[in-house]
Amino acid sequence: MIYLDNAATSWPKPREVMKAMIGALEHAGGNPGRSGHRLSIAAARVIYDTREGIAGLFGCADPLRVVFTGNATHALNLALRGILKPGDRVVAGSMEHNASMRPLRCLEKQGVIVNLAECDADGSLDAGSLGAAITPDTKLVVLNHASNVTGTLLPIAELAAIAHRAGALVLVDAAQTAGALPIDIQAMGIDLLAFAGHKELLGPMGIGGLIIAESVDASRMEPLIRGGTGSRSESEEQPEDLPDRFESGTPNLAGIAGLGAGLRWLKERGIEETRAHMKKISSRLIDGLSTLPGLNIYGTLDPERSMAVISFTVSGKRVSEIGFRLDEEFGIMSRVGLHCAPMAHRTIGSFPEGTVRFAPGVFTTDRDIQKALKAVIRIVRS
Repeated sequence: MIYLDNAATSWPKPREVMKAMIGALEHAGGNPGRSGHRLSIAAARVIYDTREGIAGLFGCADPLRVVFTGNATHALNLALRGILKPGDRVVAGSMEHNASMRPLRCLEKQGVIVNLAECDADGSLDAGSLGAAITPDTKLVVLNHASNVTGTLLPIAELAAIAHRAGALVLVDAAQTAGALPIDIQAMGIDLLAFAGHKELLGPMGIGGLIIAESVDASRMEPLIRGGTGSRSESEEQPEDLPDRFESGTPNLAGIAGLGAGLRWLKERGIEETRAHMKKISSRLIDGLSTLPGLNIYGTLDPERSMAVISFTVSGKRVSEIGFRLDEEFGIMSRVGLHCAPMAHRTIGSFPEGTVRFAPGVFTTDRDIQKALKAVIRIVRS
């Protein structure tokens, strides 16, 4: 079996991730912050260690500004609903995932003004297009760091500078990039960073987070949910302290422990080494697919400007047929369709059927890529 669906979730996970999850449940199984006994304290230590690891990885000076959520979608909803009010204006790129677009469309019905910055057909967004979409009253700019359809990377630092000159905050969806390439929120001008723990950070499903930079007054953000936090228990009002303001309810201890182990694994390997590996195998995929007649690859076709996410279609063949044959005949796991990003497919011209998507990961080998290419060649020629 060859797994090429890492843009949906990474697989396999390092063994250390599973060991850490089991270890947390065996040796730190208390409810963190809710009691003073040793198991509660041990659980709190696991969570804080992971919080520190995330803060260090992304250049966040204060670990308490790392808010754990269920996933990146949860984090994006927390940021969007926490900041935007009726009458506010928000700008988003046209390659956004539905994790951003669905809450934005809902907020639009409630009086938020949504402007779109049109991306090019390869998924890129230049400074001129974003600048044209931003008005002086824009409150927030939402940017997908890398498309889950084409892998196209946006120049976040350059685009964030444009947003800041207009007085807008910048929210970055890093679901496809967190853990796969260096990100420094201060150097890049990111005010809010949403990340998924189960993708390139190699943690389990059910854990993600939102990093709130010091440029954001978190006390003015509305919590998505309210409830017990283990702190300020004398009050029936939601605390303003971070991260408690946004972390009501018992946290996902096992998930956070697994995420922490994924972080340690990545640190030992090195983000730069991971990035180099992904560029190499992405380049080999693009080179091999580009030679096939009737096959169209979407995106920049430049591994330097993209993540290892390659979408393609084949003239005369439905993407569902290709995906089915890859799985059934060759044991290759891919994803087909619209990838929860219909606006992105409209932008690149693959709507409504979508594409076949290959997304290799850190454990993908050269041999896997060669087998995948041979499989596509057989399907194209059949």
